[in-house]
Amino acid sequence: MKAMKIPGRRPLLATAAVFALATAAWLGAPLAADAGEKVAAATPHPHSAPSKADAAAPVNVVRLPTDLPGPVGKRAPQRVKVDFETTEVTGQLADGTTYHYWTFNNKVPGPFVRVRVGDTVEVKLKNDDGSAMMHNVDFHAVTGPGGGAKATEAAPGETRGFEFKALNPGLYVYHCATPTVAQHIANGMYGLILVEPEEGLPKVDHEFYVMQGEIYTEQAYGTKGHADESIDKLLSERPEYFIFNGSTDALKKNPLKAKVGETVRIYFGVGGPNYTSSFHVIGEIFDKAYPFAALSSPLKDVQTITTPPGGASVVDFKVEVPGNYILVDHALSRVERGLAGILQVEGPQNETIFKDYNPQKSAQSTGGH
Repeated sequence: MKAMKIPGRRPLLATAAVFALATAAWLGAPLAADAGEKVAAATPHPHSAPSKADAAAPVNVVRLPTDLPGPVGKRAPQRVKVDFETTEVTGQLADGTTYHYWTFNNKVPGPFVRVRVGDTVEVKLKNDDGSAMMHNVDFHAVTGPGGGAKATEAAPGETRGFEFKALNPGLYVYHCATPTVAQHIANGMYGLILVEPEEGLPKVDHEFYVMQGEIYTEQAYGTKGHADESIDKLLSERPEYFIFNGSTDALKKNPLKAKVGETVRIYFGVGGPNYTSSFHVIGEIFDKAYPFAALSSPLKDVQTITTPPGGASVVDFKVEVPGNYILVDHALSRVERGLAGILQVEGPQNETIFKDYNPQKSAQSTGGH
């Protein structure tokens, strides 16, 4: 099978084969001498069109920020089962724009997994029968080869699995690690696993699940219609879109919500695959911030927290004034490429903390910072 040639671009299948070889070596999984040829023959063209059914009825890939299990709390270690299904679906990237995502359980990010130190975690991964690609899962919370990637490498229709013991507390990223790894992550295959410490975490009124990612499309940002992925832009790290929870509007149409006087915790992660985030909530200060999601030693009174790709952070704060608070990456040009969310706070005004001298003008303003 010959690589398809697109004017002005390198042959895409050849590129996929080269990166498959490089990534396999990195994961410690040697390939046969003719593996590059086999990968090229087996790899579908990255711009293969979605099915007519997908195009007619895009799947809602948005992960709601409230879609996470409650605290584990204080309990003895136990055996926990985690089921993943990897799917390839067309979803809404922005108003009037669709994209062909690769997902865990039809959402971006994948399910929020919650266990405690000492638990034994059984992972089962089924690759959907309709998939075109092989998929797997690599947990950063795993101590073991590839984070479980080799143990879960599944062809379309195949089910594989493994188990691991959760040894270290923290908030960890998981992602697909099938070559080309960056391609699988950029298409939506990432999520978070929280390993609670033995004593659990301090209680808060609201917990939210937020992840940042990048989408690399052939078409320019904002182009209507179906957006095709761009391998060239991915490999040169030039995303067209930055997203929270699957789309440009995910946390605008589905805002985080709280009331004055309540405490909020955000479990924040960066799927990436390439860009570090400077996570910030405009108009709030993090009372506690757990850099790199190390849960034993929070910092206090933090304005912005750095979170690398493949990394996570946890922030706690109390909301004391009503209004809309904007979630951003403080590399603020990314707001213009879709990266913004909203925390809606309702309740009585507290003018001892914040008093607006011109509330009517402020209500008409679109300014944020």
